[in-house]
Amino acid sequence: MSQRHTGVTVQAVNAHACPIREVLDRVAGKWSVQILVAAAHGPIRFTELERGIEGISRRMLTLTLRNLERDGLVTRTVHPTVPPKVEYELTPVAKELNDTLRRLTDWAEHNREYIAGARAAYDAEHRPELPDV
Repeated sequence: MSQRHTGVTVQAVNAHACPIREVLDRVAGKWSVQILVAAAHGPIRFTELERGIEGISRRMLTLTLRNLERDGLVTRTVHPTVPPKVEYELTPVAKELNDTLRRLTDWAEHNREYIAGARAAYDAEHRPELPDV
């Protein structure tokens, strides 16, 4: 059915979808998922996150944590010690999200070999000139 027959404009669809897409972009981001999963077991320090998330730079960890805090998904607590101890913890909303993220990461772990095989088969069929990776 064409759009002109539905009575729904592109602008109306985009106006509704943009806020949802914004939230999904944030929580489904490469680093956000890993941070939220890592923080699911209780308060976690910045350095523990940095060591536990392979490949994340200090700057990207800082930016992602700041955005997650801004979105109300993590809380940041600074303890008055020398040096200051900073901990991050999931908010109740993020704990609710964690159930879904845990299922997603479990699914990814369970199916990673299947997906790797499917990619290799596809690449062999569609791009035989490329070497196996």
